[in-house]
Amino acid sequence: MQLSVVIIARDEARHIGEALQSARGIAGELLVLLDDRTRDETAQIALAHGARVVREPWRGFAAQRNRALDVCQGEWVLFLDADERLSAELAAEIVQIADCRLPIDRSQSAIVGYWIPRHNLFFGQVVRGGGWYPDRQLRLLRRTQARYDETQLVHEVATLDGQAGALDGHLTHINIEQIGEFWRKQRSYAIQEAQTLFLAGRRARWRNQAGAPAREFLRRFVQLGGWRDGRLGLLLCGTLAFFELIKFVHLKALEPAFK
Repeated sequence: MQLSVVIIARDEARHIGEALQSARGIAGELLVLLDDRTRDETAQIALAHGARVVREPWRGFAAQRNRALDVCQGEWVLFLDADERLSAELAAEIVQIADCRLPIDRSQSAIVGYWIPRHNLFFGQVVRGGGWYPDRQLRLLRRTQARYDETQLVHEVATLDGQAGALDGHLTHINIEQIGEFWRKQRSYAIQEAQTLFLAGRRARWRNQAGAPAREFLRRFVQLGGWRDGRLGLLLCGTLAFFELIKFVHLKALEPAFK
């Protein structure tokens, strides 16, 4: 078995069928690592698409990814989110890698992971500015040569025992379809990022709470070209700037509990 496609999911009945279908033609194994708090039909849909479902208590994204690396069977692992889809070009590239059919020279033989560019759709529109493109994700990994730092609670990136390459084919990320969904997701990220900073020894300062939101907005809207996406770009960059403030408010709130 050359390739395992892994989806870590909770209550993803709306999306997971299409995600699995987009990967079904290239996977020797489809694995859904399901948060045991799931209450919808995610497991049944996954099983109907031929996936193996493993229920796990939630321990954070990095820990779940490590668990998936432990229980899947492929030499290569593709981590896919339930709201992502593989393009035909990307699927063809992955098949070549997993089947060892890419023409590689000796200098590339140590490649054990691949960065994949990603199109992000917000409210049905592909967003190009603000840092959302090419939004490369380190998702294709040689299973025995990749692990995740479990102190990184969100936006985790694998540590490789080797080098990383880059693919040309894209993932499509159906990122946000409703504004309430966007706010809930960013609030969750802000809380987890605050916890990560706290565990790393960072403490909140008033200058962070005042300056970080402004810096985040200028970085995304001006430097990274969020203005190119018009009013949608303004909304997205402004929201992320606001949740920079929320992150440091939560970081400040953690301090008394641990004194």
